[in-house]
Amino acid sequence: MFATLIAEAPRFFTYWNMVFLATAVGNTLVMAFAGCGLGLLFGLGLAVTRAERIVHVAPLRWLAILFVEVFRRIPVLVLLLFVFFTFQLLGFSLHALAVGTIAIVLRASSLFAENFRAGIESVHPNQWDAAEVMNLSPLQTLRLTVLPQAWPVILPPMTIGLVGMIKATSLASQISVLELTFAARQLNQRGFSALIAFGTILVIYFVISWGVARLGASVERRLVPQHRRA
Repeated sequence: MFATLIAEAPRFFTYWNMVFLATAVGNTLVMAFAGCGLGLLFGLGLAVTRAERIVHVAPLRWLAILFVEVFRRIPVLVLLLFVFFTFQLLGFSLHALAVGTIAIVLRASSLFAENFRAGIESVHPNQWDAAEVMNLSPLQTLRLTVLPQAWPVILPPMTIGLVGMIKATSLASQISVLELTFAARQLNQRGFSALIAFGTILVIYFVISWGVARLGASVERRLVPQHRRA
């Protein structure tokens, strides 16, 4: 097996195959980071909307809860196909990469909203009361008092969620997005063995996920004081 793999490697690791894989890596990263970046912003907005001390309009809180509960419970593949066929029915012709990114945004928003909610609720209510006595607005309290104390709760699951979203981009191959899994399948169909094609993207997925995990740990060290981590 290894002899076959070594013999096949020079034919597999050619310039054009590497360009093909680099394009797939780029699309994977675009979906993951653009989707999670927007999901981070929307997730924070959803968590703020759900906070009774900030938003006093109950129907808005109910809508935010409904959004989070629906999109965090739908399988990613089903969500991806739902977005794909919804835009088709509405008559919009979107690039498959955009469809995949929108699906990641919806999923990441719901997951990150729960991370932010857990972090906000982990801060003792007395902190809100003390900030109110100091005449801080609810948003100022959130930014200056609550979020700095909530990072130990928010960051670890958020890093895990980001890694999960990177891996979930592989499902976009079902709508023909040129991402890593789709690229490996195409290379396999061109005559390369499944071992070298899928083994290569396995290594790429690992490197990306490991790098994101290390980046998350670095951000946590910067934002979370040493005594809080202990």
